[in-house]
Amino acid sequence: MNKIIETVPNFSEGRDEAIIKKISDCFCNVSEVRLLDVKPDRDHHRTVVTAIGEPEPLKNCVLNAFDVAIKHIDLTKHKGEHPRMGAVDVVPFIPVKGSNMNECIELAKEVAKSVSAKHSLPIYLYEAAAASPDRQNLANIRKGEFEGLFEKIKDTKWKPDFGPDKVHPTAGATVIGAREYLIAFNINLDTSDMKIADKIARAIRGSSGGFVNIKAMGVELSGRGIVQISMNMVNYKKTPLFRAFEMVRSEAARYGVNIVGSEIIGLAPMEAMIQCADFYLRLENFEMKQVIENNL
Repeated sequence: MNKIIETVPNFSEGRDEAIIKKISDCFCNVSEVRLLDVKPDRDHHRTVVTAIGEPEPLKNCVLNAFDVAIKHIDLTKHKGEHPRMGAVDVVPFIPVKGSNMNECIELAKEVAKSVSAKHSLPIYLYEAAAASPDRQNLANIRKGEFEGLFEKIKDTKWKPDFGPDKVHPTAGATVIGAREYLIAFNINLDTSDMKIADKIARAIRGSSGGFVNIKAMGVELSGRGIVQISMNMVNYKKTPLFRAFEMVRSEAARYGVNIVGSEIIGLAPMEAMIQCADFYLRLENFEMKQVIENNL
């Protein structure tokens, strides 16, 4: 591959294995495209797919996945812990190798134009592809979710960037954009008290006075009887995973609560993992070139 772009589309289906397979199959057995990861979550009722490839074949895979998702996912029957406004909720494109952000922005616009025309689907552009500052933040666009979008879309401020000024009756709307690496990082707590989870999330997320590079919310994992701090780490170099982990641990201790585990959804750069090893092992004078894989 000469140009490698990553995409991490999020689909509002995390329970029906047959539908998840149909979506993930769109990225399989395609020349110049590689499916890297498929991560369904029953509580979130959401699946995150990670794939890389050359721009044109990767675009075609994403378009095929839209066809499948819009056919099989009905948001009027969808209930999950994760906020959502679309059957295909969000589709970011990330430059990896031999590509740049401008190419990812153009790719996002091409996909937006195609799917909006084919499926009469309203599309919003976000992050680096956003047409205005108030649309850079995904949370701003998705506020109100699918149910609130029917009224929200009537406001001229929230006119879609592509497609009709009308919500798709079952597929809602989709947010498409271009961004740098983002790590979806979740921390699970040994309590079922959502009030505690919400307080901790408020303490660490940038929008309410915490870390600028962390977006966080409390989530109930009903299947396990515990709660979770679900985070998007938007810049792991400035705010590493270990810092978020230690902050959550400190805040949880105030309420007599412990961390029982953490998870990464999708993929993460090796550097982010090495940062954690460096911190917890108290390594002295460590450099990335000491990682053997970086010398192969």
